[in-house]
Amino acid sequence: MRLYLHPSNIEFDFAQSKEDFIVDEVPNREFVGRGKYLILHVQKQEMTTWDMVAVFSRFLNIEANEIGYAGLKDKHATTTQYISVDARYIAALKKFRHKSIKILEMIKDTKSIRMGDLAGNRFRINLYNVDNIKAGKIEKIANKIQKDGLVNYFGYQRFGKDGDALTQAKEMLSGERFVKDAKVKNFLISVYQSHLFNKWLKKRVEISQDGKFKLLKGDLFMTLHEEKLFTPKELPLQDFLAHKVTPTGLLPGRGAYRAREKAREIEREFDDEFLPYKGYRRAAIVWPKEFSLKLFSKEKRVQLAFKLPKGAYATSFIEALKGKELSAVS
Repeated sequence: MRLYLHPSNIEFDFAQSKEDFIVDEVPNREFVGRGKYLILHVQKQEMTTWDMVAVFSRFLNIEANEIGYAGLKDKHATTTQYISVDARYIAALKKFRHKSIKILEMIKDTKSIRMGDLAGNRFRINLYNVDNIKAGKIEKIANKIQKDGLVNYFGYQRFGKDGDALTQAKEMLSGERFVKDAKVKNFLISVYQSHLFNKWLKKRVEISQDGKFKLLKGDLFMTLHEEKLFTPKELPLQDFLAHKVTPTGLLPGRGAYRAREKAREIEREFDDEFLPYKGYRRAAIVWPKEFSLKLFSKEKRVQLAFKLPKGAYATSFIEALKGKELSAVS
């Protein structure tokens, strides 16, 4: 069971669907309108990003790795994102039609899109069985989270239905399961790393008090603007409170920087130093922005709108509002 900075116990209904979960990718640059790459602004429904890439791959008769994308978007949702292909396919793509995919816009650019090439995502999410009193409570908790930060757990989507991906990951790493497909193998590795990160993050929330994430000597911090890692001599409390820096947690693997001193004492418990795959650091705390809530009293529904930085899960925000961990249907 996950822990959150601000205790909450608000009952409402939430389920991911194309009507109730809408995601719009926010690019990290402006496209210049010229160049050898074609940027497609696409909308998809009820399919994964991988499924969508496969559709374009078949349509253009090219390899999937010739299609660039910045991140993976939810399946059970209406999502928009940007992908890139060679500009010579512009004539063919003008004839593209698909029941679950729309091309909203095409523009040329000098660069392809690579994984991570986004600033964040905007969300519009419907919650049901919400009256005026509950709406007020949701707004109050959301305002606290905007101020003090969202605990940046990986969402339930990361771990598959009923956590089956985590089981498969552990079986693969123990040698009980053989996985040939490189994409599947990399996904399962990331699932295992994400599991350890979430366990570490829960422990750090456990030692925090009064709705404030506790910073520790030896923490590795990341600047939010440039995403640079650093270990300061003195804890950067003021920059943290100003939402300029965030402590980071470990996704174990080779090449990843480790925390030091007191922070390392806790991190070590959730490390796997012998994992022969690339490791990373991930922000422990992120700050939702542009939050708004609209109540539809007759329907007992609220629509939340907010923006999160890349890599953060909207479902983790919903969990923090509810005070309870979600599953695929909640």
